[in-house]
Amino acid sequence: MINGIHTMFYTPQPEAARAFIRDVLGFPSVDVGDGWLIFDTPPADMGCHPSGGSTEHAISFRCDDIHRTMAELQNKGVQFTKEVTDEGYGLVTSFMIPGGVVVDLYQPEYDTTTSKST
Repeated sequence: MINGIHTMFYTPQPEAARAFIRDVLGFPSVDVGDGWLIFDTPPADMGCHPSGGSTEHAISFRCDDIHRTMAELQNKGVQFTKEVTDEGYGLVTSFMIPGGVVVDLYQPEYDTTTSKST
């Protein structure tokens, strides 16, 4: 039975990206050898969006208060790549992880609680 999801960022600067996720975003990790960090993540949800024929995937970071979270990250040197917009499902902005990986930060406007199936 599936019991979790493993997400990945592909980047030409994996060491810098790992340090950013560990030191700036504050995710706990385990070193599985040679500095290869695997991060423990907070709860997640998953959506399937229409694409018009292309296949792609994305990872977004979710928060409770986008403006407070942005201020906290900016104090750690994070630069955001777009202004906050209301996308209907939530407030969204983007920032870059070392190596050129752009990720979204969003504050959902929907109930993020889920029930476990029995």
